[in-house]
Amino acid sequence: MAALGVLLAPGLALASGDAHGAHHAPPPVWTTVFFVVMLLSIAILPLTPLEHWWHKNRNKLLLGLALAIYPVLHITVIEPDLVQLEHTVVEYAQFIILLGTLFFVSGGIYLTGDLKATPGTNLKFLVFGTLIASIVGTTGASMLLIRPVLRTNHERKYKVHVVIFFIFLVSNIGGSLLPIGDPPLFLGYLRGVPFTWTLGLWKEMATVAGLLLVVFFFLDRHFYNKESLKDRQEDAATVEPLRVEGKINVLWLAGIVVCVALTPQEWGLLREAMMVGCAVGSQLTSAKDVREKNAFTWFPILEVAALFIGIFLTMIPALMILKAQGGSLGVDSPAKFFWFTGVLSSFLDNAPTYLVFFSTAQGMVESGALAYPADQMVHMTVQGATEVPHIILQAISVGAVFMGANTYIGNGPNFMVKAIAEEQRVEMPGFFGYMKWSILLLIPCFGLVTVLFFLGH
Repeated sequence: MAALGVLLAPGLALASGDAHGAHHAPPPVWTTVFFVVMLLSIAILPLTPLEHWWHKNRNKLLLGLALAIYPVLHITVIEPDLVQLEHTVVEYAQFIILLGTLFFVSGGIYLTGDLKATPGTNLKFLVFGTLIASIVGTTGASMLLIRPVLRTNHERKYKVHVVIFFIFLVSNIGGSLLPIGDPPLFLGYLRGVPFTWTLGLWKEMATVAGLLLVVFFFLDRHFYNKESLKDRQEDAATVEPLRVEGKINVLWLAGIVVCVALTPQEWGLLREAMMVGCAVGSQLTSAKDVREKNAFTWFPILEVAALFIGIFLTMIPALMILKAQGGSLGVDSPAKFFWFTGVLSSFLDNAPTYLVFFSTAQGMVESGALAYPADQMVHMTVQGATEVPHIILQAISVGAVFMGANTYIGNGPNFMVKAIAEEQRVEMPGFFGYMKWSILLLIPCFGLVTVLFFLGH
């Protein structure tokens, strides 16, 4: 209900005031309910007796399209704004093609082997995964490394914490530095944020990742010392060096990165066509059994596609309202943007939450509620896009990416990693059990980030 209040607040203010800088009157406030219901469905239905019904991608798609009927009707018939609809459809296509090509190509890289499951080995896995997540995406890095990590720790009894820190670092925080690292940042790139701008988040990422890696090493050493001598001996007896199969796909991944980084926005979907070409090249040059060894299936990316068509369409009214008068939220400082974006990203999905507050910041700049000097603004690459203050965009970006790790539902890879771990008979904690770990370990880190980077601006 708090999320509902946050999303509806700007619309309530519109009832008593005029919109600023909008060519079309924003939709009525009640139309944002479809967006809220969509997000709450994602958060709640997996925890209810309807879990098996919800597990089918077809049902996710049908629910999303059903909820999108009125928002689409509103901007095509009632108060036509076909440009807004066109932008939404194009952004959705760009979003899914990026995730899909990264997902497919990374699935063609298979790591074999079984290393000795020492704290040092696990630390190296997490450091490597954190570093590559911005390049191959948090989904790609998670799918590439989680099975080798589980295989390495197979003989250990105390390994739940390894998977939890993996979710924190590889599935979330590691994706901070490039738009292809995490879906929220890519949506910002599509809205005009320069490709290399996110490299400036390295200080926030280094702070949180560094703290978590230090804590992990000492915690893993504690649990390693509790392992029985028999388990340690079995682990040492099964050591097998890591080998990489499907190395050609590293080049195809690099090709996708180049397509995103160097292709002008004006080229439109030609960039996406080139990315699909990289995926086709991966298929033609990879051994067929590599993806079989990775247990590759299309289910995860089809799930994302099914969910996000509903999210993109139902959030149109909310984005239009926030663009018109986002200042009514009362979120007027970097620290507030960081925590509001982060908390909602924890319990909803961090990609649409990022867009909500990105649009809020744009609307506040247009209305004068956020006033910063020109040299402190992010200059957008999309013609006509409203500039946003650097510090505000940093807060929104870090909040969405980092706090997506707070729950299993904050970011797509979280649940995928949990499911794979449970397939390997790792007794992962439930929804609230996982949150105990995140509250204990992540929230203090985020408090430090607030003090170091977002207070006093």
